[in-house]
Amino acid sequence: MADGFELFTDRSVVAMRVNGELKDLATTVTPTDVVEPVTIGSPDGLSILRHSAAHVLAQAVQTVNPAARLGIGPPVTDGFYYDFDVEEAFTPEDIKSLEKAMDRIIRQGQRFVRRVVTDDQARDELAAEPYKLELIGLKGGAAETVDNESVEVGGAELTIYDNVDPKTGETLWKDLCRGPHLPNTRMIGNGYSLTRLAAAYWRGSEKNPQLQRIYGTAWATKDELRAYQARQEEAAKRDHRKLGAELDLFSFPEEIGSGLPVFHPRGGIIRQEMENYSRKRHTEAGYDFVYTPHITKSNLFETSGHLDWYADGMFPPMKLDAEYDADGHMTRQGVDYYLKPMNCPFHNLIFRSSGRSYRDLPMRLFEFGSVYRYEKSGVVHGLTRVRGMTQDDAHIYTTREGMKEELTSTLNFVLKLLADYGLEDYYLELSTKDPKKFVGTDEAWAEATDTLREVAEASGLELVADPGGAAFYGPKISVQARDAIGRTWQMSTIQLDFNLPERFDLEYTASDGSRQRPVMIHRALFGSIERFFAVLTEHYAGAFPVWLSPVQVVGIPVSEQYGPYLDEIIGRLETAGVRAQVDHSDDRMQKKIRNHTKAKVPFQLIVGEDDRSNRSVSFRFRDGTQENGVPADEAIRRIIAAIHARAQVTTQGQV
Repeated sequence: MADGFELFTDRSVVAMRVNGELKDLATTVTPTDVVEPVTIGSPDGLSILRHSAAHVLAQAVQTVNPAARLGIGPPVTDGFYYDFDVEEAFTPEDIKSLEKAMDRIIRQGQRFVRRVVTDDQARDELAAEPYKLELIGLKGGAAETVDNESVEVGGAELTIYDNVDPKTGETLWKDLCRGPHLPNTRMIGNGYSLTRLAAAYWRGSEKNPQLQRIYGTAWATKDELRAYQARQEEAAKRDHRKLGAELDLFSFPEEIGSGLPVFHPRGGIIRQEMENYSRKRHTEAGYDFVYTPHITKSNLFETSGHLDWYADGMFPPMKLDAEYDADGHMTRQGVDYYLKPMNCPFHNLIFRSSGRSYRDLPMRLFEFGSVYRYEKSGVVHGLTRVRGMTQDDAHIYTTREGMKEELTSTLNFVLKLLADYGLEDYYLELSTKDPKKFVGTDEAWAEATDTLREVAEASGLELVADPGGAAFYGPKISVQARDAIGRTWQMSTIQLDFNLPERFDLEYTASDGSRQRPVMIHRALFGSIERFFAVLTEHYAGAFPVWLSPVQVVGIPVSEQYGPYLDEIIGRLETAGVRAQVDHSDDRMQKKIRNHTKAKVPFQLIVGEDDRSNRSVSFRFRDGTQENGVPADEAIRRIIAAIHARAQVTTQGQV
């Protein structure tokens, strides 16, 4: 019998896995246990570090403000947060004082000590913490699906972690928690920071009190913290919300509502180019274009299962079609209509509208379909999380024998199209059945999952498991793309579905004359146009490839007398379909250059006396480099070639 401290003398080991389960180093193990070390820089180690930092934050808050009541404090990607019920909202100045309080706790080297308690003991010890009391009754797993509450409860037993003074043995603070935690607070000191303030509803429900949330980050070393902070600074510069305003691309008018964007003319051009190129490629790949309405009667979503499994993500129904007599008495009951959250049920009706033969398959239906999903106000975020969106939605109906070939073809099509937009670094994720939320048989799910896994593995790309992440109707492959600064975004999804064809009674006539069920493939390449727009904006930091740029060429005369010559050149470009204009404003030339550089125009054509005399132009690029004396005919040819090649041009030599 020994504990982790005896087994692992390496100070980088902060916890251990015992028979696959994460445990504190203080846990006693037997010779028959399978024990693995967890180092602080590993994914599990970082999660434990961040969870422990969240506890220290909560201790610091209650040290400064004893009246603060505790919510929950889980680790999250790259950091942690803790929610508090306080009379006055936190301010940026509070962050500084809290970090000082955390520093004092960290320097003390307080030990994290785990205690198993009964429900009654926990209620007695945490009697002043109403939110903790609410969680105590949820042990055993009931809370695991609700807003990270599993960090507090959810196991077979309740536990409290005490923060203990290493010199006196006195318990200085305590929290309801499953753990595990670091051996002591001193291990947090290498690299942590509080990052921002927010508000959040208790347990994610707008019906509950709104709490104050403090976010932070923690890393194994100061160098890793500094690298993270540098990445965050770069990400802030690329924030699509900031660039959307600066470049006049889109906005979110308060009069319209949260999560409902409008695209301005410049943003509209980018979106139009995105859609037009997608339409072209889909036409070449044999897709048929369809159009469906934005609302439908409720029975369609009853058939599909959305009202059973997705109602929380739908807007409330509209009662329509009721009829009344002259006295105001209802003579006909109204019907519930819903804004559609997905397009697939509509496409199923198109497939079912006439008899289908195996010769018609695969049938590939494609739509830029507007859908509406109710997102809580706290999670709406720019264009990446909206309430009204347009999906580049395709549904493919094929035979069971042909599904693997069609899936392979679809995945290759998706990857090539993403590369055309400039996203070429990606891996695949396989999302499998959520045991609590699915329709269909286990056998059908197993066959669909195995088929998707085979297709994904055959691609040669890295494949990562996502247990329980599938939609209720079938497993999916998702393409996870890395952007220019290494962040991962979920892009295209490909889902294999045996269940909706069954629910909609879809059939085709097989070659032997029998009636068979088609297999359905759900596929969205952009995910949504709005989200893809945001990803491209941040990937390119607003400096889009020439073909997507709202203004592709601006002519800048050195003085007014060279305007007519530039008008001629720009006119030729416009005739060739280039988005080009001459800046005839009264601004000085240097101010014009600054303005159009700030607007991230890929080509500035500057013309003076030498250029006019020699029938040439001078290129100025986004990074400030110039190429002088380029013959006008050659300049026009190079610009058009860059557009057709979908090239990214930022400096001399790229065109």
